[in-house]
Amino acid sequence: MARTAYVTDLKGLQGECSANYLRLIRLLGDLGAGETRELELTGRRGRFGTLWLSVLELAPYTTIARVSQSSLMDGVIEPPRMRVHLYHDVRMAEVTDFQRERHFNGRYRYPNVRMYQPDEKLQLNRFLGEWLAHGLEHGHPTNVTELPG
Repeated sequence: MARTAYVTDLKGLQGECSANYLRLIRLLGDLGAGETRELELTGRRGRFGTLWLSVLELAPYTTIARVSQSSLMDGVIEPPRMRVHLYHDVRMAEVTDFQRERHFNGRYRYPNVRMYQPDEKLQLNRFLGEWLAHGLEHGHPTNVTELPG
């Protein structure tokens, strides 16, 4: 059986990035550069973690944000962390850094040295969308703080 080459789902990626932009705008609100919003995540059994949203840089056409989460499992596994660029002129948000890995291509040959999936970039942006939707559904703002120096 012949394998077909992966074709980048550009419409899917653009749709995810547009939806993530709207989610992030709702969650970030009016945060300024150097500020962080903390959302306590709760469910039927009580508190299960904290979602942290930080504005690292703010410019007229772009914002760079960090999305991270802490939970009871922090001592066992590395907590998730993403850097996201928001492009205000096109109303899109794109994952540019995940767990210290940076600059993801739209398509990868598989297998590859890093074991990225052919659609790694799309999967990361989908994960961000699910993560933000979860934060919107289960998050309760606790405070806004300044990022350390």
